[in-house]
Amino acid sequence: MSRRPLPFNAAYAFIIAARHLNLTKAAQELCITQGAVSRKIATLESWLGFPLFERHARGLHLTPRGASLLPALNSSFEQMMQATEQASNPHATLRLKAPTCAMRWLVPRLVALEQTRPDLHVSLTTTVDHSLHLENYDAAILYGTLPPGGYRLFAEELTPVIAPELILSGQLTSEDLAGFTFLHPTADGRDWMLWLNAQGIKPVIKRHQHFDTMDLAISAAVQGFGITVADVTLIEADLAAGRLIAPFSGKVKTGAVYSLIQRPSQGSSTQLAALVDWLCDADPSSAEAGKAEGEK
Repeated sequence: MSRRPLPFNAAYAFIIAARHLNLTKAAQELCITQGAVSRKIATLESWLGFPLFERHARGLHLTPRGASLLPALNSSFEQMMQATEQASNPHATLRLKAPTCAMRWLVPRLVALEQTRPDLHVSLTTTVDHSLHLENYDAAILYGTLPPGGYRLFAEELTPVIAPELILSGQLTSEDLAGFTFLHPTADGRDWMLWLNAQGIKPVIKRHQHFDTMDLAISAAVQGFGITVADVTLIEADLAAGRLIAPFSGKVKTGAVYSLIQRPSQGSSTQLAALVDWLCDADPSSAEAGKAEGEK
């Protein structure tokens, strides 16, 4: 035998009352009277056939069955809210936070995404902060260790790069390094030292220039300021265009990765899922990748 439809207003009143465990505060959030909240909860209890709260002088306490029901109701209402919001605003903007050092990798992919999915709008904010905090953002790209629940984008692997016009002979040896300004992506120079130690090279470095981010060091190298060590993934486009060359074959992994995280409460958003899939899988130079994404 079919049951009567679930009283949704009463179920929502239960969720709010369970959040506050106080009828007065629940009434204030719902903009109704305390008595109205009590009646809605009573309606839901009657429909369920069991009590949801134990009333005490100091407030409310969930019954065991009420506490067991709450997570499922919360999740269901969250999904309904997301679905209705997406339906009413199909061109909602996704807020993405990313470190400036990842711009060379990220921007071409966002451009390709916009061309493939014009309905999906991404608002990008750059930062030098690599924290896990996602307040006011739907997703973020992080640099460092892979966080719990994060998606691995690529591992950092370093190699030196330099503008081609600085190498007149077309070749470069370890002895030639002393003649260039060393451009450091960090204040402490650890990236350069990691690569040099891995190659067993101990050059006499005469000039140093330190930058706050790898992106700035790469940009300085493109302009012929000196030689920098850079992540091989971030410089792919610069190498392909001939703006930089990698004079040494040696590479070294730092142990750090670039990863992507998303807001847990947004897990069921189809637009956010599309952005995550695109950044994790898509090659902006691949027409097949764009075709596959468009068919999803």
